[in-house]
Amino acid sequence: MTDDRYSGEKFTDEESAFLRHIRFGELPPRPAPEDLTTTTESEPDPRRHTPPDVNPAIQA
Repeated sequence: MTDDRYSGEKFTDEESAFLRHIRFGELPPRPAPEDLTTTTESEPDPRRHTPPDVNPAIQA
């Protein structure tokens, strides 16, 4: 992955990863699998059953 939009210098993937690490720091640790949860919707999306708004300018 090289990115030369801002200068004529091209970087290898390893160099880009190093520069990204210097600029943004370390990523936070990954959550443990037991800390992950599945999501369930408690209420259906009300927009799902609502017809789209009709534009009064194009009504005949």
